[in-house]
This record gives sequence, structure tokens and C-alpha cells, in this order.
Amino acid sequence: MSLNMLLNALSQGLLWGVMAIGVLITFRILNYADLTAEGSFTLGAAVAARLIMSGADPLTATLVSVAAGMCAGVVTGFLHTVLRIPPLLSGILAMTGLYSINLRVMGTPNIPLLRGTETLITRTAELPLVSHLIAWLGITERLGAAIVLGLVVLTIVIVVLKLFFNTELGVVLRATGDNEAMARAQGVNTRRMKVLGLLISNGCIALSGALVFQFQGFADISMGIGVIVVALASVIIGEVVFSDKNNFRIFFAVVLGSILYRILIAVVLTLGINPHDFRLFSALILATALSVPLFREKFNINLKKQLLGRG
Repeated sequence: MSLNMLLNALSQGLLWGVMAIGVLITFRILNYADLTAEGSFTLGAAVAARLIMSGADPLTATLVSVAAGMCAGVVTGFLHTVLRIPPLLSGILAMTGLYSINLRVMGTPNIPLLRGTETLITRTAELPLVSHLIAWLGITERLGAAIVLGLVVLTIVIVVLKLFFNTELGVVLRATGDNEAMARAQGVNTRRMKVLGLLISNGCIALSGALVFQFQGFADISMGIGVIVVALASVIIGEVVFSDKNNFRIFFAVVLGSILYRILIAVVLTLGINPHDFRLFSALILATALSVPLFREKFNINLKKQLLGRG
């Protein structure tokens, strides 16, 4: 694998790592199977694309994308907590509705970035320190800027989330995911906590969509299809690396899982596998990662039996 391909996998892993953190919040911390991600990811890209192409400031456009993703999370929470629709179905309904909303926002199924349009990627590349780093590594401006921007955004997201989950409200949110019945018995409004968790999660996912759009140079109505599998693969790979799920290191582990996933995809593509089989390979990676705990448990049981037999 060439250095350029490795750095490209690193840049994509960092930008998609923001989404993986969002999925981690719902699937692991809140214990809520949310499929809104496929719609809110595209929503973030669609809002950012429409605003940036209309001449808006890239940072403002990205922040508005985050707010739009948060609104999508609130809608899913409303469907579940108020209308009593099951979590899985409420996510499917929100994801289905977001397809039409995303088309309305974009106005067309695809929005390409015109050459010379200012984005967070181009703005980062213009920074003196970043430009020197790009020249030293001998890589393209887009690739170097994406790596730096991804590191900065992930640092901010992880620090903010760590501070939040250390607050009383954050602890209550985690308690809702750990044991909803117990949290409710302690007087916690678990419905509000679920809505809050979905809001934060989909805000992170929309942020990732906005960043990916600015990196790849276009927004497409179908870009969110299958992203939940990518995010889950990153989460599972991260959990395999760090088994302590209650430790805040899991945020870093999920990002590492996202990077490793992208490296695996790059290796597979270099082997000559048809790109049309990409989603099939993604599903195989997820299935393999999910089965690791089972094989690990069986290995430990067999190892204990052998040690007891020798004793």
C-alpha cells in the first residue's frame, strides 16, 4: 500500500469517525437501535452543500448542518417517546421521511462543489502550518487539510462529550441506557433522556456528513445508504481493541476502529476486488467483528479446561 493511499484511508477514517461516535452514543451508551443515521448523514451533507453553494460561510454552513441533524434526532425521539413507536421502526420512519426532505433541501439528487468554492478543507489548507506540513509530506492540499481538520474536529467533539458525560445530566443519560427501569424509579424522565441522546447522536452524524461532503467534493442523495453498517463496523472494531466499554477511551477506540476499517477497505481494493462488492465486504467485516467476542470466549473456556486438565 502506498503512502498516499494510507493517508487517504486515515483522512476518511477521521472524518467518518465523527459519525461512528454518534452511532456509539445511541447503540451503546443509550442502548437504542437508531436507524436515523442514514438520513441525518445525508441531511448534514445536503444542508452544507446548499448553503456553501449559495455563498454562505463554510463554518456557519457546517454548524447549521449539525443543528439540522439534531432536529432529525428530536423527530425520531418524538416518534418513540410520544407516539410510542418502537425504536427500530421510529428510526426507519424518520430515515424514510428524511429522503424526501434531503431532496427538497438539495433541489437535485447531486450537488457538486465548483472549483474555487471555499470550504473548511480549503480554509484549513491555507493555514501556514498546514501548508508547510503538506509540502513536507508531499501530498495534496485536500488530503493534508482533511487529516488536520479531522483531528481538530474529533478532538473538540471528544472533549465536549467527555465533559458532558461527566456532568449530572450526562450521568443520568448514561444511567438511562444502562438500566432504564432503575433510572425511572429514581425519578428520571427517561423519555427526555432518550430524546437528548438522539439529538446529540444525530448532530454528530450530520457533522460527519457535512465534513465528508466538503472532502469528497459532492453531495448525493444516496450517500447515506449503508453508512450505518460502516459506523457499526467501526464501533465493533474499536470495542474489540478496547474491551472496557465504560471507559472514555472507547471514543478514541471507535475512531481507531474507523481508521482501521478504511485501511482494510483500501487493502481489499488494492487486491483487485470489484468496487461493486464494497458493501458485501463491509457486511462481512461487521459480521467478523461481531463474532470475535464469541470466539474469544470459546478460546478462554478451552484454555481453562486445558489448564485444569494439566493440574
